[in-house]
This record gives sequence, structure tokens and C-alpha cells, in this order.
Amino acid sequence: MVTYQKTLRNSISCTGVGVHSGELINMTIRPAPADTGVVFKRVDVAEEMAVIPARYDTVSDLIMCTTVENKAGVKVATIEHLMAAFAGSGIDNAIVELDGPEVPVMDGSSAPFIFLIECADIVEQDCPRRFIKVLKEVSVNEGGATAVLSPGDNVSISFEIDFDNQRIGKQSCSFNLRNGTFKNELSRARTFGFLSELEQLKQMGLAKGGSLENAIVLSGQDILNEEGLRYDDEFVRHKALDAVGDLYLAGAPIVGQFQGYRSGHALNNKLLHAFLNDRSAWCYTTEAPVRASNVGGAGWPLQQAAAPVTA
Repeated sequence: MVTYQKTLRNSISCTGVGVHSGELINMTIRPAPADTGVVFKRVDVAEEMAVIPARYDTVSDLIMCTTVENKAGVKVATIEHLMAAFAGSGIDNAIVELDGPEVPVMDGSSAPFIFLIECADIVEQDCPRRFIKVLKEVSVNEGGATAVLSPGDNVSISFEIDFDNQRIGKQSCSFNLRNGTFKNELSRARTFGFLSELEQLKQMGLAKGGSLENAIVLSGQDILNEEGLRYDDEFVRHKALDAVGDLYLAGAPIVGQFQGYRSGHALNNKLLHAFLNDRSAWCYTTEAPVRASNVGGAGWPLQQAAAPVTA
């Protein structure tokens, strides 16, 4: 069955702090024509330097977040939570305008972005969606972490973490991403960090905007956030959320299964490079994945293959 690309019906804006830059940033998400893909645009730089396609091969930095960069050296950081929201909402095409170097972190999850997208409304476009079908298993390993893509008619994401911190410890989750699963089960999971690492991160130029308003903060085994956790396993759910956002940079929706063990942004991107560079591992198809006919989070609504954009 053929499904069609989608974009926002209306533009919508928000303002928030960048978790790493600490800057107050204005963001506007605008509709985009079919085959545009997701494109970031820095409105605070010269027009000819402003556009940054959201693709796995424009990723330039993966320390604590996913950053894309164009050939002019203009960057946008911390894109993963917004990209996951686009994926979970089935948005193929959008222009994301920013007046700073980072996507606002909002509350540290994808839920505020899901809210914005739903407020803007979603419209179907008159152009079929093209999918990437996984034909054989591809895996990458690094430092005891593993990330795998394998064939499957129904799309699922499985994740396992193992932290020395006893409050987190070992956690695992597995979800079929269809019928609003992303919104209902993953979107509200927040990023997290440790109070003991905060000063070191700030010395590295990171986490300047981090607070209890936009992250779960742990001091030893204690959670400092007054409201506690949103899910008992919120930590592993957020790692799965990150993976959804990172995999959205594939360039087209991926039909297959993802498994991550202690994986992070760097290994997720390494997996995409290994997978897409092996032409025997995948093929394009216009056949939608099983049960992928619904709009919100149905199937594996990763980024639609984009027309070439000057970067």
C-alpha cells in the first residue's frame, strides 16, 4: 500500500533555552514542499550560509547530543528530540528556523514538540513516501555498546542500558512504533544527567542551560527533581527516544528493527553509515510497512528522502 508524505498545515513558533549553549533561542517550524525533507535554517547568519539539511552525513559532532553542520561551518546542535517528534508524528517535510546554534531543549523530552506539531496540524501531500527496507542485519560495536538494524515487516525499537548508578542500573524496553506508540510511550521521557558531572561538562562548554526544568538530575542515587520520574524506566525510554531521532537522519523511512545496547548518538550515527554504505543491506520501496497507514507514529515514519539541498 502506498502512503503519502506529510508536512505541517501551519507554521508554529516557540522560545526556549539551549541546554548546552545556555542561549535563549526562538524557533519556528514551517511547512515545506514534498521531497524537501527536514531542513534547518539559521536566520541569524547570512542567507547563503543558513541552510543545513538534517541528514546522517551532515552530522559533525556527537558529544552529548547530535549536531548537524553545513559546508560553511554553520551548525545546529541538540536536534535529536525534535527529530524524534517529527518521526513520531509522521512529518516528512519541514523547515526549522532558528536564531541560535541549538534547538531549544524545552522540558528535555519530545512531548513539547509533539504538542507544537499537533497545534500546527498535519497535512498530507500529493507525493508518495519512499522507504528503505532492511534486507540483512547490520551491526556496529564500540566500547561494549552495540547497535543493530535487522529485517522486519513490522517496525520495532528495543533498547537496553546498564549504568553503575544503582538508581538506574539495568533497564530495557521494546516497542512497536505504530498507532501513536511514540507519543504515548516515549515522547515524555526526559534526558538525564548527574550532578557530579555538571561542573566538568560546563568546563567543556556543555550543559550551560541545564536545569531541573529540562533534565532529570541525579545526585548519587537521589533524583533531585521534585516531581520524580514520569515512567519507572524513564532513563531507558529516553535512550530509545534519542535513537528514534538519530535514525530519522537516514534520509528515508527505515522498515526494519533497531536494537541498541548502551548505544548513544555516536554509535547510532555509525550504524547509519555502516548500513547505508552497504548497498546489499537495503533497498528502496514504495510499499509501506505493515500497519503503517495511520498518521501518528505509525510504522517507522523517519525522514522522507530529500531532494538535494546546497549545504
